[in-house]
Amino acid sequence: MTPRPALNRILLGLAGLVLLGGGLLVLAAGLDVYRSNHLTPPTGWPLTLPGDVLLGSADRVRWSGQGWWWWPAVIAALSLTVLLALWWLLTQLHRHRPNTLPVGGTPPQTGVELRSRALGDAIAAEAGTLPGVQRAHVSITGRAVHPRTRVDLTLTPQGSPRDVLQALCAGPLRTADRSTGRPDMAAEARLRVAHHKARRAQ
Repeated sequence: MTPRPALNRILLGLAGLVLLGGGLLVLAAGLDVYRSNHLTPPTGWPLTLPGDVLLGSADRVRWSGQGWWWWPAVIAALSLTVLLALWWLLTQLHRHRPNTLPVGGTPPQTGVELRSRALGDAIAAEAGTLPGVQRAHVSITGRAVHPRTRVDLTLTPQGSPRDVLQALCAGPLRTADRSTGRPDMAAEARLRVAHHKARRAQ
């Protein structure tokens, strides 16, 4: 199976080549490159003069004569293309989250499976009790074979980011590694400080 990032790069490369080729055709015709440089484009080459259009009147009449089904089929094909493009865009924006993680055995059928939401809630509950932490939210992203822990911490105004990170790595994250048997599980921590009202000095 082709990895998702590689498939994305292939699709983006193909789409880029198509758009680049179409843009060069339109640019060459608009600047009258062929006639100004005494070049002869291939027979049937589209958009060779500044006044050319991609689909002329003769072409429209010719394709209209194909039958009643022609234009509905074209519209349906274009609509399907737009829907597929929107679906692909939404899949890129959606962060993939595994439902379960294999624990204590490989492959998962021979071991125990743990829900990623339950693991995230357990890490967040332990991280929320660390000194200097006001709130904690944890989500497990990536694939089941390569999960990634994302930790969002809101620190108290007196919290030290360095101390909190050290406590996070030595506490909740290490506990999760031992519990799942995954010492190589990647982790990402994002810290922010809670807003507090300024006190007036007496």
